[in-house]
Amino acid sequence: MAETAAALRTVAYNVRAARTRAGLTLDELGRRAQVSKGALVALEKAQGNPNLATLVRLADTLGISVSALMQGPSEGRVRVVTAGTVAPLWTGPQGGEARLMLTTSGPAPVEIWRWRLEPGEEYPSHPHQAGVTETISVTAGRMTLLVDGEEHPVEAGQTATFEGDAPHAYRGSGTGTCHLIMTVHLPPGPTVTA
Repeated sequence: MAETAAALRTVAYNVRAARTRAGLTLDELGRRAQVSKGALVALEKAQGNPNLATLVRLADTLGISVSALMQGPSEGRVRVVTAGTVAPLWTGPQGGEARLMLTTSGPAPVEIWRWRLEPGEEYPSHPHQAGVTETISVTAGRMTLLVDGEEHPVEAGQTATFEGDAPHAYRGSGTGTCHLIMTVHLPPGPTVTA
């Protein structure tokens, strides 16, 4: 429980700092990110329990990565992250999950995700900001990648990439669990626009 409270305080601090850097009021950030002002006020006070969709919308609107909202200061030149120490940001109805392992630093950061999808389990994602590219490498099992309404089967040993500014979803398919590594390539610099 203490780890969850500490993580929420980190998110609260990072959202408030990014909003301030972008020169946005709570009302304006809420409007652009489609998040209620009440939810933002609670989040900035380290209260509530924001879901993955909310964090993605806030990060996209603020022009930063989801993990930039979640991570504290860097601890050195090399960072090693163990999957079991990272809380899932999404948990599916059959036990699937998505864990944001880390984000690289630099002018064009990359998020590294570990996903597990059970057969028939689906996670729909809203379109990201222009310039975001996703790459999915299936390491075990099968999945269906849906991009702009079109289905693309991806099996173990295959990698798919697409521009993330269209509606998209990930669905477990086949008879067994699908394991995949996703990278989300973010555009350089903040892209906060009116």
